[in-house]
Amino acid sequence: MRRFLTAAGSIAAAVALVVGLSACAEDPLAAQYREGDNKGYIAANGFQTTEIPPENRGDPVEFTGSLDNGSAVSSADFAGKVLVVNFWYATCGPCIIEAPRLEQAYQTFQGQDVAFLGINTYDQPATALSFARDHGVSYSSAMAVGDAQLKLAFTDAAPLNATPTTLVLDKQGRVAARIVGELPEASILESIVRTLVAENA
Repeated sequence: MRRFLTAAGSIAAAVALVVGLSACAEDPLAAQYREGDNKGYIAANGFQTTEIPPENRGDPVEFTGSLDNGSAVSSADFAGKVLVVNFWYATCGPCIIEAPRLEQAYQTFQGQDVAFLGINTYDQPATALSFARDHGVSYSSAMAVGDAQLKLAFTDAAPLNATPTTLVLDKQGRVAARIVGELPEASILESIVRTLVAENA
């Protein structure tokens, strides 16, 4: 009987340890970024949109990087604008499906204080440019495959747990909305952007 109780106690302790460790687990994609792991797509449990009231938004996201065309890019380039940032890569199925919807939203806001920026998390520039041509995407993407700091600039503000993920930054550069998973309709993103355009900077 004593031996049985000891074994039962050992099992309970092991279970407690596993539960404790799982409770401390960090966002899986953020962990990949920190480790330099480029596994890419982590499936989301469905489409999810979160909008953050102005009083609850964090600090402005500051970043620098290189675009698919070789040009430099930084958060300073978008000062005073609403910025839509879409995390994607070329062989991600949902990224392919949502690409024309993102382009539709981008075209809707031409001439306004709105900008779009892709962040490609896996591919080389040639692949990203080929994707843009094939799918009619006319805005540029920053290349993050060898730039962990670019990825971390965003995960620290709003940890990413799926690709695709779209963040919408307000005019002050703060994360104001997060769309996890494939964007079902351009109108969803357009509504969020319009609200932010109307806000006082």
